[in-house]
Amino acid sequence: MKTPHFNLFGSGRSLRLAITISCQLAFVLFGYDQGVFSGIVGNEDFLETFGHPNSALEGIIVSIYNLGCFSGCILAFFFCEKTGRRLAMWIAMCFIIVGGALQACAFTVPHIMIARYITGIGTGIETSTVPMYQSELCEANKRGRLVSSEPLFVGVGIEIAYWFDYGMSFTSGSLAWRLPIACQVIFAFIVIGLVFGLPESPRHLYKHGRNAEALEVLCQVYEGGPDDPKIVKEQREVLEALELEQKHGEYRWSQLLKRDDVQTGRRVLLAYGMQFMNQLGGINLVVYFITSVLQINVGLDRNLSLLLGGVINAMFFIGSLFPSFCLDKYGRRKPMMWGSFGLGVSMMMIAILLSFQDRGGNVAKATSSASVAFFFTYMLIFGMTANCIPWVYVPEILPLHVRAKGTAVGISSNWIWNFFVVMITPTLINNITWKAYLIFMITNFAFVPLVYFCYPETSNLTLEEIDWLFLEKDAVATSRRVAKSGWGNTRHALHSQSEADNGEKMVPGTTSAHVDLDSPKDS
Repeated sequence: MKTPHFNLFGSGRSLRLAITISCQLAFVLFGYDQGVFSGIVGNEDFLETFGHPNSALEGIIVSIYNLGCFSGCILAFFFCEKTGRRLAMWIAMCFIIVGGALQACAFTVPHIMIARYITGIGTGIETSTVPMYQSELCEANKRGRLVSSEPLFVGVGIEIAYWFDYGMSFTSGSLAWRLPIACQVIFAFIVIGLVFGLPESPRHLYKHGRNAEALEVLCQVYEGGPDDPKIVKEQREVLEALELEQKHGEYRWSQLLKRDDVQTGRRVLLAYGMQFMNQLGGINLVVYFITSVLQINVGLDRNLSLLLGGVINAMFFIGSLFPSFCLDKYGRRKPMMWGSFGLGVSMMMIAILLSFQDRGGNVAKATSSASVAFFFTYMLIFGMTANCIPWVYVPEILPLHVRAKGTAVGISSNWIWNFFVVMITPTLINNITWKAYLIFMITNFAFVPLVYFCYPETSNLTLEEIDWLFLEKDAVATSRRVAKSGWGNTRHALHSQSEADNGEKMVPGTTSAHVDLDSPKDS
């Protein structure tokens, strides 16, 4: 679907920078929405307005936003491939503006629940579209850093929201919570304006037969002519991947989990599982409820809880700097495994130290104070690993013909489990206190072998080269060989297998009957 486009940012580096800034700003908005309610749910005027909801109702009021996000992913699942990436981003921002305005003027529980659900729909569409759009408009050796910079800016948004909440806590009346909620629409309007100057994804254009437009976009983004080797190579690889992926005809929705040459079904499940790990490690217990946790479980007063909540969430941002600069160097698998282990240790130490609360006295005070340190380590480690990697991994692991649908499925996993965790957290921290952290300790430790045995390494590979990994039965082992020795030796091995299978498989840089072993590795 064609949408208005104005060449506001030129070509080459300035255009690539505009694409990155627009995607990052969309994730600042995402982070702001995530963090703004943490400092609001304990506000006296907020509680008075909505009749002092109990912990179960509080969990539903907060978590229904995540249910809206899940619904947004489902909507993206059905229409994003038809609308294109840019129009999907506009639609997302419109939902957020309407939902934010309705939240800011809410006076009843049904009103604010509906408003948060509408806002969530926009965020779900946004988070299904933006990482995919960024990954399709950058070079392979920069993709990890660029896409992982988006969750880094989630941390920026969370920090803006927390400190805004803290500043507004010194005011009285409904302004203290209505203004922070309303300000989210500012980010949405800015994103709408920026998208007018951005091009459509070339891979989306090729997918829909608009090859001339796609080539023009590639020339603008990489500031070269149609004969530029980089542009020729990328165009060839996209078209070859499309030929391979559509060999058996256009994929229908019923075929999304079907086994095929490029293992589409397996890759959709991997995408779903990666975002499942992002949420079931317990991150939103901290992001949404750190103020309540510090008051109820640790025993701090509200002012100190708000202050520490802001500083603890700063660790989220600081940790996210690491993958933004180093993810393509260290890969996806190792940071994810070590990160899950570190998160499990942090949750274990929080549980042990808070378990002394029942004893009372100096021991309980000392151990509960010590537990705060492990909230810091948890957020730092999460920012360094499990925050960024799933958002990079989901769009890059999926083949082009299901990238929009598959990304929506993967991101929907984030939101449905986010909804589940946020809904039960108030009950957990009020009723089972320190034992709640043992649940997340177990899940984090379980993720280590899951990543090791099931998830292939994808760093520094083009989106088309990732397809070639899944032509092999053991994509994980193939990815380790590629990471260790490059595509050279691996290509020879794949070529031998291709000949054994009568030419039915292709390898990077080939057509169905030709192998180009000298083609460069990165697009």
